[in-house]
Amino acid sequence: MTKDNSNCITAFFKSNKDKKVQKEDDGHNLAESEKDRGQWGRQLEFLLACLGFCVGLGNLWRFPYKCYKNGGGAFLIPYVIMLLLAGIPMEMLEMSIGQYTSRGPIKCWNCVPIFRGIGVAMVVVAFLVSIYYNVIIAWILYYLFVSFTDKLPWIGCDNEWNTPRCSAAYENCRNDGGVMDNYTCLYNTTTEEITNVTEVEWVSASEEFWKYVVLNESDGLDNIGSIKWHLVLALVVSWIFVFLCLLKGVKSSGKVVYVTATLPYVLLLVLLGEGLSLPGCMEGIKYYITPQWERLLDPAVWGDAACQIFYSLGLAFGSLITMASYNKYSNNVCRDAIIVSTMNCGTSFLGGFVIFSIIGFMSHETGRPVDQVVQDGPGLAFIVYPEAMARLPAAPVWSVIFFTMLLMLGVDSQFAQFETVTTAVMDQFPPLRKRKALVCGVLCLLCFLLGLPMVAEGGIYWFTLTDWYSAGFSLMIICLCELAVVGYFYGVRRFSLDIKSMIGFSPPLFFKISWMGMTAVVILAILIFNIYVFSPAQYGDYKYPGWGDAIGILMALTSILCIPAFAVYEVYNAEGSLLERVKSLLIPVANWGPVSKENRAKSDKLLIRAGLMNIDESITNGCTNGKMNGDNYLTQM
Repeated sequence: MTKDNSNCITAFFKSNKDKKVQKEDDGHNLAESEKDRGQWGRQLEFLLACLGFCVGLGNLWRFPYKCYKNGGGAFLIPYVIMLLLAGIPMEMLEMSIGQYTSRGPIKCWNCVPIFRGIGVAMVVVAFLVSIYYNVIIAWILYYLFVSFTDKLPWIGCDNEWNTPRCSAAYENCRNDGGVMDNYTCLYNTTTEEITNVTEVEWVSASEEFWKYVVLNESDGLDNIGSIKWHLVLALVVSWIFVFLCLLKGVKSSGKVVYVTATLPYVLLLVLLGEGLSLPGCMEGIKYYITPQWERLLDPAVWGDAACQIFYSLGLAFGSLITMASYNKYSNNVCRDAIIVSTMNCGTSFLGGFVIFSIIGFMSHETGRPVDQVVQDGPGLAFIVYPEAMARLPAAPVWSVIFFTMLLMLGVDSQFAQFETVTTAVMDQFPPLRKRKALVCGVLCLLCFLLGLPMVAEGGIYWFTLTDWYSAGFSLMIICLCELAVVGYFYGVRRFSLDIKSMIGFSPPLFFKISWMGMTAVVILAILIFNIYVFSPAQYGDYKYPGWGDAIGILMALTSILCIPAFAVYEVYNAEGSLLERVKSLLIPVANWGPVSKENRAKSDKLLIRAGLMNIDESITNGCTNGKMNGDNYLTQM
């Protein structure tokens, strides 16, 4: 070995005592230490944060309905299969690349620079979802606040906001032995004795409270109406809560998750115990778990199972990458990916028993069949369940417990989504790390202002439009691009060695096969299925105007178009002919890899032994004229 080569290697691997850093091709500082960036205090904090992110509101208000709708217990078969084929492999991929690079969703894709737009697309999706997700938390906070009373405000039909269609009046009449005819309760008579009975579509008291008090809905998207100040106050509180919890990054959010990620399980079990003690609960549970095996032959069931896994695990939001980027380099990411995925799905199944035990009780109380009681989405959380709470002994107590549980589920997911945005900004502009409070505060204020239209009288229409389009097809396209990068451009073999340098062993063959094409086929099938069943946005019976759907489509394209747009940008700024530019952007940038030099050396050693890297590439940051083979280099390490 020449003296120059030896000096190059020595310079490359010595500790960076003077804190001087090299510059990446974009001119920003790259090689700051992991300590400067921050890490989880304990590994349990990472697990709880990931679990809190994945286990969200959808586990309670979407999974049980999908299970009931698609064959009950039989739905678990395609659900578990999709978890294995798509859920866990994608979870492992995103956690691994985040932990390996200690970078957020933008910088981590420097492994294939032409695809940097993947990270930007993730941040855009996380930003859009954060805006409307905190509106849901504002609704929850409002319900939680008004539950601290001796009588829940949505009980009965004698409130000023109730209409003659309020169903509580019908139930009271029926319980007193009367017959309802056109909003009038008639006693000492029967339905058969009344001619020309006027049929009325009754509305529950909780639904009237939701529509006329909480939302005070306008008549459409183009009528934004006035601001609902009680929701504005709740939205302010929710954003202040997010700001305080993320103020010091993972040092603060890592402590918060000990409460927000564990308390929901305690409250779920409390609610399950209460639900199982109610009359009619088993009827609801039977609807939930009774298998309808013939439904397994329906492609729509498999499509719903795949979609539920996809959204439940929070794939392509960039949040898993962000949280894993604060891990220690040696953390067993393979174990964590499997634990988080399986616990998330188990929580969904447990939540179904809680929900359907209460729905069975509702069916028993109202005399309506179970399938006329169950609803999907916010209607379950803010209409069906509040009505059920109103029928329980000590109703305010159970309402407080329920909405506290929803609050914990919601804020965990919101922390992770919003941390993705702040991390991406500070990774892109490292000097801003010293002003994290300012960055977080400005972003919270921006999201709050953008969310104000959703707390106006016409806000529910804008909320539904954003929810419908912002994170649908775009997530699947982002996932397909991720798999293309790892599976073909960067290479599964090299990616597996990167993981081995972290955890000490290569990922199982199953993951490699999944990344090479199996998972992509599943996700492509999900995408095609969603396109096939796609319908324009709709809120209840309200059909959105064409310009409204156009805004929604533009919202979806905002994230998707980041991928080709940044590819064109990268090619334009590269040097050489068009072919040379493209080729240069399909290989990792010089500083790609672990942040610390010790971990980089550990990774390079495996790559050199495998013949995937030569010594010149390994010491590019130190010098480029070293000429030695991998074996000689390894003897000097």
